[in-house]
Amino acid sequence: MNRPAATRLALATCLAFAVPALAQSKGAPAKTPIANYWMDVATVHLAMPGAEEMADMPLLGGMMGNMFGGSKMGVMPGKWLDLSLYTRQKPGGTEGAHAIPPGQNMGASLPLQPVEKPKPRGTSQDTATTDYEKPKGRLLLYWGCSPTVRPGQPRILDMATAGPQDFAKFFVGRYAPERGATSRPGHAIWPNEKDNQRVPKNASLAGDHAVSGEGVPPSLKFALGERQDFMERLNLAAPGDPKASISSSWNAVPHARAYFLSAMGGDGNDMILWSSSDVPEAGLGLMDYLSHSQVDQWVRDKVLLPATTTQCAIPSGIFATAGGAMLRGIAYGNELNLVHPPRPTDPKLLAAWNPEWSLRVRVKSTAMAMLGQEAQPERQQSKEEPVNPLNILKKGIFGR
Repeated sequence: MNRPAATRLALATCLAFAVPALAQSKGAPAKTPIANYWMDVATVHLAMPGAEEMADMPLLGGMMGNMFGGSKMGVMPGKWLDLSLYTRQKPGGTEGAHAIPPGQNMGASLPLQPVEKPKPRGTSQDTATTDYEKPKGRLLLYWGCSPTVRPGQPRILDMATAGPQDFAKFFVGRYAPERGATSRPGHAIWPNEKDNQRVPKNASLAGDHAVSGEGVPPSLKFALGERQDFMERLNLAAPGDPKASISSSWNAVPHARAYFLSAMGGDGNDMILWSSSDVPEAGLGLMDYLSHSQVDQWVRDKVLLPATTTQCAIPSGIFATAGGAMLRGIAYGNELNLVHPPRPTDPKLLAAWNPEWSLRVRVKSTAMAMLGQEAQPERQQSKEEPVNPLNILKKGIFGR
């Protein structure tokens, strides 16, 4: 080996070891808390006759959940709470308890149960295949708060001729990766098989909380205020004639950081989508918890409506021939992130900092309403015949 080649090799070897060392010297290595705790807090309102009564009926509540993939969360009206605990001292899961304030009206504590690992599924020897028939019809996407359809709309996708890339392009949009109370092996969750009681209508999370369990630091205690309490319900209304522009409106929910609306309806083989975004956005990934930075950025991008907004016009006639249309809305609440002990601001103290636990609390309020319900007397039932919200939902979403 000649000297220049040897010199280059030696230099490259030195750099290979020096760069990582330099990167570590610029900042303290990442510290992982012993325990992580998540709380997802939701208020759900279903603006339909008899919805509150339906939520209290186990049979109808179960049918309602099955319509939406087996989950009642996000559909059934009321207050909802999801808790999830992970501790690296017991990575397989630990039994724990969440001591709650008296105002929650759910007892002294909620039990946290480990999520069981899914059982392996047997493999089938059958190699028979089924014929696949491409869907027919079109997807039509409209967007923006406007009494009339804006130029360049709708965006249209013919499902009979579209390929995977066409679908991906049509539905391209913003979404938030999961960062909350997930139910997966290694986590202890509530609700669970041991306790799945409903959250009372008068429940409040304001007050002192404490989480305990094997492998959980005794210091996992915190207090929640009104910004992380259950939000007020979003009273979403959209009366009017679907053949004309419909002015959707809602109440100013305290502590809401932003709002977003979307609507869906069927017209024969066509599916019509609309969102309140000022730019093309179906919004399929936005009906969920968002971080503060995402909310603030997407308000600036005119995807989300500012917190001062309480009205949004739906363009005239886009749902005129639909068999029914469902309007959904969300008010994004305030997220809380805590680490104990807090991360030092002095770089000299970072090396000795060992976080014991972290907490993330996410809050939202969602609502669903029938679009132009008051302008459709032919669908109203007689006074003697009780209203079945299940039928209204089926007709509004699936066009039946």
